[in-house]
Amino acid sequence: MAKKPKTDPNYKVIAENRRARYDYAIEDDIECGIVLQGSEVKSLREGGSNIAESYAAVDEGELWLVNSYIAPYKQAKTWGHEERRRRKLLVSKKELSRLWNATQRQGMTLVPLVIYFNHRGMVKLKIGIAKGKKTQDKRATEAKRDWQKQKARLLRDRG
Repeated sequence: MAKKPKTDPNYKVIAENRRARYDYAIEDDIECGIVLQGSEVKSLREGGSNIAESYAAVDEGELWLVNSYIAPYKQAKTWGHEERRRRKLLVSKKELSRLWNATQRQGMTLVPLVIYFNHRGMVKLKIGIAKGKKTQDKRATEAKRDWQKQKARLLRDRG
């Protein structure tokens, strides 16, 4: 009898940028921490966030998450947070220089893929180092996905 995989009760995906894999060719991804206020963390625990229109940028030697939305926390009336403020991302100096090199010299983009609570209950953000896809690349990806679905359907019906 096979053992069930242990699921971690603390790991929870908060928001996912599903469109990123369609619009960009993700070449590498990196996990980084994010500097948040208390009301932002409580709002994330309730699940109120969106990273679909956001991006990451290296500015003056620091990594920032720009245009991400975290819903206001209703109980934090006096000391609430700004919903679309720039949030600092935490990476090592070596990773920061690699990200700067990728964006400035190689013409890549830093796209947030998923924001989640890790196994320790800390908020983490996974950023993809990506290159934009052209229309024909998107069509090829769609055709490949459709073929995979059709192939699976044929194998299921046959067997």
